[in-house]
Amino acid sequence: MKTVEEMRRAHKVLVAWSFTPGGVERGYAGRRLIVDLTTNTFEERPIEPMVKEKFTGGRGYGMYYLWQAVTPATHWNDPENEIVFCAGPLTGLTQYPGSGKMHSVTLSPETGAPVDNNGGGFFAPFLKFSGFDVLEVRGKEATGDVLITIDGDTGTATIETAPEEPVNSYELPELLHAMYARDETDRKNVSVATSGEGAEHSLFGLINLSYWDPKRKRTRIKQLARGGPGTVFRDKGIKAIVVHFSGTSPTLNKPADLEPIKLAGSRINKEILTLDHTHNRMREIGTGNMVEVLDSVDVLPVKNYRFGSDPRTKNIASDVWLHRMSQNMPDGCWLGCTLSCAHGVDDFELTTGPLKGQKVLVDGPEYETIGGLGSNVGSFDADFVLEGNFYCDYYGLDSIAFATSTAFLMECYEAGILNNERTGGLDLHFGNTADALELLHQIGQGRGFGKAAGLGIRRLKKLFADEYGADPAFLQDIGMEAKGMEYSEYMTKESLAQQGGYGLASKGPQHDEAWLIFMDQVKGQLPTFADKAESLYYFPLFRTWFSLMGLCKLPWNDTEPADNHDRYKGIEAAKVPEHVENYHLLYRGVTGNSIDDDIMLAQSKRVYDFQRLFNLRMGFGTRKDDVIPYRSMGPVTAKEYESRTERYDGQLRDLLKVDPTGKSTQEKMALLRAYREDQYCKLQDAAYARRGWDSDGVPTLETVQAEGIDFPEVVDLIKRHAHKA
Repeated sequence: MKTVEEMRRAHKVLVAWSFTPGGVERGYAGRRLIVDLTTNTFEERPIEPMVKEKFTGGRGYGMYYLWQAVTPATHWNDPENEIVFCAGPLTGLTQYPGSGKMHSVTLSPETGAPVDNNGGGFFAPFLKFSGFDVLEVRGKEATGDVLITIDGDTGTATIETAPEEPVNSYELPELLHAMYARDETDRKNVSVATSGEGAEHSLFGLINLSYWDPKRKRTRIKQLARGGPGTVFRDKGIKAIVVHFSGTSPTLNKPADLEPIKLAGSRINKEILTLDHTHNRMREIGTGNMVEVLDSVDVLPVKNYRFGSDPRTKNIASDVWLHRMSQNMPDGCWLGCTLSCAHGVDDFELTTGPLKGQKVLVDGPEYETIGGLGSNVGSFDADFVLEGNFYCDYYGLDSIAFATSTAFLMECYEAGILNNERTGGLDLHFGNTADALELLHQIGQGRGFGKAAGLGIRRLKKLFADEYGADPAFLQDIGMEAKGMEYSEYMTKESLAQQGGYGLASKGPQHDEAWLIFMDQVKGQLPTFADKAESLYYFPLFRTWFSLMGLCKLPWNDTEPADNHDRYKGIEAAKVPEHVENYHLLYRGVTGNSIDDDIMLAQSKRVYDFQRLFNLRMGFGTRKDDVIPYRSMGPVTAKEYESRTERYDGQLRDLLKVDPTGKSTQEKMALLRAYREDQYCKLQDAAYARRGWDSDGVPTLETVQAEGIDFPEVVDLIKRHAHKA
């Protein structure tokens, strides 16, 4: 490999542009930067007052400006599709944990609709402190891979060729931190967005966001992962986006009043430092603390969500990760984050792939990767989880999509839909980690069966039906995707509310919108349709608020005040009211404007409903698009039913008033299926009504008028849709 200096000399600056750096006031820079790779131009525009008022920041800005950029006919790989990177007014706080989140919006290669993501690291704060709440990247680079650079110290930005640097997200971030830092101590002031060659060959490519780990003296990465933003990134010819900014301080947001911010920060930081070790151990293990807990309540996905627990779970349980992850390291992914959940495994030796034999730093694993590459593919091998985790990041692949797709392929293999000839020699029985890793490398490198596997489950279902004569109904039942996006890693058969949380989610079945499975299934706090619908109203909107502000949700409910469950009960306790008060304080401190729960929900609902209408504009966004695979509702196969016979027979007796005695497994499954599908339809009705949508799942004209987003194009869209009263 050439030296950093040699690589830098090979760059050709295609355009250089100057801007006035900084200018943040009360949390807002008030500007957006548009980069057009077709014309190699930069343009600065203000954030219009109406957009700030209606869409607040972060994801709201992203949705609005992407709407303006595309048409109903725009495809994900058309030049006018943008990747919009957006910060919120609370982005960059150093007094409160989880305040460094970047949010992105683009048209998804998997779903065809807008997809939003959030990722940690320093990228969002550095972009905002350089002077921009929003970075919109449009067009396509025709001359090969390019870097976009934004230097908030000097007020300069460039588009430049990058012919020599590797594309994959292990070497590349390290090189760019060295290349664009003034000196060794300045590396902490660089953050880069990268992807990998796997994003070129699949539809579920991710974007990695970097930050400098001062103790390890290495770059670390966090992800914008779901729905294929990295695929759009590489299709546009972007090798990386580099942001440089020095001089971060607690007052760079120019807050209206520091005192409320200090109060909220002191409360949460004291709580985390004194209670985390007895709560979820986020500072020790991160989200991997959940594995054995989910197994104990039959929620851990096993073998393509067929089962919810397995006796081998102890091999990937939390204490395994406690001993693998380096402890007492600076594991916050933004300054001041005392929750410090961004753990890593140092000096892990790879056994396969292009870096075979090298000892590497593995960022993670997070729970989703453990549940996906562990139990869901029938593997309980921690080394496989780590190697798969590393190479998904390296190639720029969403580990959730890869794991869930692999679990689907393994079930198809064991069902006889696939065989060695059709997979090019891969033996995809559950638990075959060697061939699962080979599949990962094939997707990452765009070869062999990996070319098909990288298309994702929705397209694989059609391929297997068309090419191999597989039963489309069976494929629909076991193919764990909705809206084109693969499920995240929870087995939801016994939680109707979580089924709705997945099926009704705007971008597809991702748990970051509504994680209701414990409230519903374990604690029994949502017994009625009205209870479930209310939770499917409140919690998605509350979580949307984080994406408007630039906040991480983990400090909200992955740690709690010691007296939370004494002061509050049931659903109120799940809201963690003291933490909600903290967010009121932060917002008032930064912006100078008072806020309460109703205002928070109203800010979110405008954006949430706008995104639903955006889906409708792109040809989706109605009741039929909220259909979910039956595997997420109930047992598809006799083996599934018979593994929980006592449970399911009991439900036939208690819920359907049917005596299962003497009935075949298939008869009992059919009765249970009819009941559960009917329950899901009734949940849709209740949730749509609570959200102010019609019975086809479209926001009503009255709803958008009350929210103030009744723009002419929105009104026309609703009127043209044949919605029901």
